[in-house]
Amino acid sequence: MEKTFVVTGASRGIGYALVQHVANQGHTVYALSRSIKTIKKTPKLFPIAIDIADEKALEEFANQLKGKRVVVDALVNNAGALLNQPFSETTKEDFEAVYRVNVFGLASLIRLLLPLIDPKGHVVNISSMGGIGGSSKFPGLAAYSSSKGAVNILTELLAEEYKESGPSFNSLALGAVQTEMLAQAFPGFQAPLSAKEMAQYIFKFAVEGHHFFNGKTLPVSSSTP
Repeated sequence: MEKTFVVTGASRGIGYALVQHVANQGHTVYALSRSIKTIKKTPKLFPIAIDIADEKALEEFANQLKGKRVVVDALVNNAGALLNQPFSETTKEDFEAVYRVNVFGLASLIRLLLPLIDPKGHVVNISSMGGIGGSSKFPGLAAYSSSKGAVNILTELLAEEYKESGPSFNSLALGAVQTEMLAQAFPGFQAPLSAKEMAQYIFKFAVEGHHFFNGKTLPVSSSTP
């Protein structure tokens, strides 16, 4: 059965691999990103140029889908801002820039699309192992990892608030994946998984995971803790 996906952060890395995989599996996908130059429009794949931190732009997008009577089966909040710099050099503006994308933009998109998401649908928030209490932490990621911690708790709260009506909400806390964003933040580091491999896992989880989980933050990492 064909489904409709909305995926943010779709121009590169995991997001790009995910929207290609969704379309190749015969599903419709709206691919959101600030830049859509890398995304080719197809009968199943619709690139949407949008800044996830722009509330007005998000409202316009939601209204467009509403006008088309689109029913969303899966929303994958993959867009993320990663900042790697010492805490002593991280300004209030730096923190706000990261949170605008990773927390506020994510929350706004969920809120605006909720009326369009199938009650049996699934909202998947892409988080990080760095946002889980007790996991290994890395200097320089104060803004990024703390924002992902906020996403994890938000996921739990939304699952509780909508447990009677749906949809389901879960968070995937990813370990290191070889993407452009990772390479920029940690030059020379080689991750154990490719973006394509992780995208395939996220697709399967978005389609099936909410039958088994709701309000959970699931570690997706081959390392411990």
